[in-house]
This record gives sequence, structure tokens and C-alpha cells, in this order.
Amino acid sequence: MRMSAIEHGVVGLITLVIIVGACMWIGRDQVRFRRLITVTAVTTFVLIILGAYVRLSDAGLGCPDWPGCYGNLTPHHSTEEIRAAEAALPGGPVTMAKAWKEMAHRYLAMVVGALIAAIMFAAWRNRRRFAQSPALATVIAAAVIFQAALGAWTVTMLLKPAIVTSHLLGGVAILTLLILLLATQPGAGKLGERIIVSSGLKLFAVVAAVVLFMQIVLGGWTSTNYAALACVDLPTCNGKWLPEMDFANAFHVIRPLGVGPDGELLTIDALRAIHWMHRLGAIVVVLVVGFFSWRLAKTESGRMVGKMLGVMLALQVLLGLSNVWFSLPIWVSVAHNGLAALLMALIVVTIYRMNRT
Repeated sequence: MRMSAIEHGVVGLITLVIIVGACMWIGRDQVRFRRLITVTAVTTFVLIILGAYVRLSDAGLGCPDWPGCYGNLTPHHSTEEIRAAEAALPGGPVTMAKAWKEMAHRYLAMVVGALIAAIMFAAWRNRRRFAQSPALATVIAAAVIFQAALGAWTVTMLLKPAIVTSHLLGGVAILTLLILLLATQPGAGKLGERIIVSSGLKLFAVVAAVVLFMQIVLGGWTSTNYAALACVDLPTCNGKWLPEMDFANAFHVIRPLGVGPDGELLTIDALRAIHWMHRLGAIVVVLVVGFFSWRLAKTESGRMVGKMLGVMLALQVLLGLSNVWFSLPIWVSVAHNGLAALLMALIVVTIYRMNRT
């Protein structure tokens, strides 16, 4: 089902108003440009939190088409179809509440996309006045287009784990790039100040970023395969240090949700392998990122960032443990997703600050 031409026009008009309004507000004022980037980064973080909430509350197919909801602009206009789907499959993926959650996420994504488009247009318009290349702003805009495609595929491909995980990573990447763009702006304060460290620590920062990124991938894979409670105790997994695990099916990427490459249902051994690898990755992250934050905290210019990284890492570990201890409370899981994105952004910006001249 597709939205009508009028509904497409409404969406297009709202998007255009946001873009034009933001560009007119910025004008040639670099301070306002920086403020728009800040607002967009905060809104993007809220979008990541909302996306995690939609996924973890099983509302990802609350509207089983895209971009509308049963071909309409709002769930309110699709009440009849939603009620019919709910009656046909009580407790299934389609309910009025889930439909509104899913559409709220799409509405906010539209706003974020429009704001990022405004940032790109303003960056190109003022490239000489601001003495900045618009390349990074353009890359962010391109990432948003691809992220929108992933959002559509998430629904049309029925929550395939590879697509949903990629969508999560896209959100993290866009937030990271926005904060990096903010750090490059004049007047960004401590966010853009140079951190003076040895070349060895600069290299280790990249290693820490790669390790953290891989753990976010594993975390996304755990979440999108609903494997977060495949191990229900700590520190062992269902009473064993090395439980029965099926790695071959666990990490077969191109497959539908809950199904192995042979078409059979994914076994608990496969889900356990996914969960166990995420735990192992957490240990590696604690060792690598923890060591990096400790070394950074010992430097004069990086002391504050090092301490912040250490605190955020400790909190992230506690949130991960709490997911198991308290059987996956939704807000703990949402916070775990959001803090991972902030950690990634902080490390990337730290690498930029270490290498700026």
C-alpha cells in the first residue's frame, strides 16, 4: 500500500519548510550554524533512543509497510486495518500502540533528515565565509539517505537481522559524524581543543575505536536476533563457562529473523553463541578501552576526557550486567544502546582532537 499523492505532498512540504526555515535562520551566521549542528546531534541521539525502544518493544512492524502506515500518513487514518490485523493475530506485531511508536520514529527521522539537509546546504552556501570544506556535512547527508533506505528495508524485509543491525550502526555513525562536525566548528570549546599525546597513544586510540565498534556490531546482532537472554546467569552461561553453542548458524548473516541458512528455526545453541560472543567482546572492550581511558587520564590535556571515558565505560558494563540480572528491562536496554553510541562518538572525537594541529 502506498500513500496518496496528497500525503506525499504533505510530507514533502513539511520537510521543505524545515530545510528552508533552518537555512534562513542560519543565514551567514556561524554561531547559528554551530547551534543547528548541536540541536541536530541531540535530536539524532533522541532518535537512536526511540529506535531502540521501538525495536525492544517489538514495534518494528507496527506498520508493516513504508513510508506510511497501511498506505496512510498516520495510524489514526488506518484504524480499520490495524484493528483487523490485531484481531487476526492477537498479541502479534500490529497494534495501535505499536503503530504509533513506529510512526513516531519515522516522523522524528524525517525531522532529523531535514535538519541534516539544512546543515549541508548551509555548509555549501557558506563554505568561503566559514572557511570550511562542506565535505563532512555532505557525507552526513549521504549517510542519512542510505539510513532511510535501511529503515525502509527493515520493514519490507521483515526485520532481517543484518538489515536491522546495519540500521542501528547507521544511526551511531550519523550521530558520531555530527558530533565530529560540531567539534570542528570555531567556538566549540573543550569539544574541539587539541589533546597532546604520544604517537603510540594516538595509534592505540584507533585500536580502541575499532574494538568498540566491533562490540557495538555484536551488541546489535544480539539485540536483533533476540539473544539477550540466551544466557540467564552471570558470570557463567546457564551454569556453564563453555555452554553448547552453534557458531555456524549464529553468525550466518544473510537470513530471515529466527531462521538458519537451511530454513530451519534458529536453535537456542545458536542464540547462546551470539550472546556468549557479546560477553567475550565486553571483556575485550573493558581491557582495551579501559586501558586507553586510564592512559589518557594520565595526560594533562586529556585528563577530563579519559575520566569521562572511564565513567561511561563502567556505566555501560553495569547496564549490560543489569540486562541479565533483571531479565532485560526495556529502559535499561534502551540506555545500553544509547550509551554505546555516545561512547563511540566520544572516542572518535578524541581521535580527532589528538590529531588536529
